[in-house]
Amino acid sequence: MPKIVNAEIISLKNGTLNVPNNPIVPFIEGDGTGPDIWRASVRVFDAAVAKAYQGKRQIAWKEVLAGQKAYDLHQTWLPDETVDALRKHLIGIKGPLTTPVGGGMRSLNVAVRQLLDLYVCLRPVRWFRGVPSPVKAPEKLDVVIFRENTEDIYAGIEWESGSEGVSKLLDYLKQEFPQMYGRVRFPDSSGIGLKPVSSEGSERLIRASIRYAIAQKRKSVTFVHKGNIMKFTEGAFRNWGYALATREFPNETYTWDQWEATRQAKGDDAANTEQKEALAAGRILIKDAIADIALQQLLTRPNEFDVVATLNLNGDYMSDAVAAQVGGIGIAPGGNINYETGHAVFEATHGTAPKYANLDKVNPSSVILSGEMMLRYMGWSEAADLIIRGLDGAISTGTVTYDFARLMSGAQEVPTSVFGSAIIEHMD
Repeated sequence: MPKIVNAEIISLKNGTLNVPNNPIVPFIEGDGTGPDIWRASVRVFDAAVAKAYQGKRQIAWKEVLAGQKAYDLHQTWLPDETVDALRKHLIGIKGPLTTPVGGGMRSLNVAVRQLLDLYVCLRPVRWFRGVPSPVKAPEKLDVVIFRENTEDIYAGIEWESGSEGVSKLLDYLKQEFPQMYGRVRFPDSSGIGLKPVSSEGSERLIRASIRYAIAQKRKSVTFVHKGNIMKFTEGAFRNWGYALATREFPNETYTWDQWEATRQAKGDDAANTEQKEALAAGRILIKDAIADIALQQLLTRPNEFDVVATLNLNGDYMSDAVAAQVGGIGIAPGGNINYETGHAVFEATHGTAPKYANLDKVNPSSVILSGEMMLRYMGWSEAADLIIRGLDGAISTGTVTYDFARLMSGAQEVPTSVFGSAIIEHMD
């Protein structure tokens, strides 16, 4: 990559990103197929920026290391220098990373999110013309998932069966909370984990989802939860969400809690009329759904979901499940964001697929669309729009990588690099 003169660091001032014309953006190319994907993706990013701004803007890419490459060179999976660079430059992008086996951190992806407090995992899911899908009407799905990124069972608070930690915890439950202890069916062989869910963590995620819905003129935000079973964690998430919407966005939202209060006081007709008038006035509907029902309805009634706010585990399942409806996680982008500090790391949502490494074969769309999200986050929407146009054009004309070609009639299978070139050609 050519060195850019006068490259500058992205900064945050008074809650607003200050993005120079030549920003420094750290990247992690990733493990396995990561280098193949990155080579194609970075050409697409640079072409989109060049076309959109006629050479007046350009990204100064700065490689930082994580995963196998970092371990081979420095005997650490996630060097401090990498985290420091992501912290200093605010915005970064990464390819797929391997998860270390046999000890150490459980997941490099989770580690980055937690170290930078990237509390939102943002997963927009939509269909591109021509992409093979297992459902009849994939075009009906256009959902943006806000997954809480730092709490829930991903906090990693658990103890192995038979360990001293489990023994101490069970003894404490037996002494102080005998009723709870009685619910542990097989205490002698149980591993135990804790599920922290806080009002602060829930509210900042929900606040971000509502602000996004307002800014993007979306119609609804759905809180997805298992509050019917986990009443004081997932149920609390739902309750905190309704309270926040009413308290902080009274003029922009209308909630199912408000509907229920009116129904109790004045009856169904009055509540339905109130909701209809609120939505006609442009207010966003705030509602909720039990997680298992939501997964079913995303298949049967996908157009009823717009923006989703949910906890960590639910969001993990849901984002991959809906991605399968529009072509799989190979075309699913992701971003991890802290809206208060401005920090954001955009990433591939799939694995490293090491058996395809260095074959110039795999689909780079997940990283490419993650870069599109990154450009939009930077305020460079014109370049982001060109990426969407280019990807849509390449796929709809049947110029695709092997994963799509084997499922599409009359498609031309091309290498990763050629697919990247096709995207660039279709930007015009």
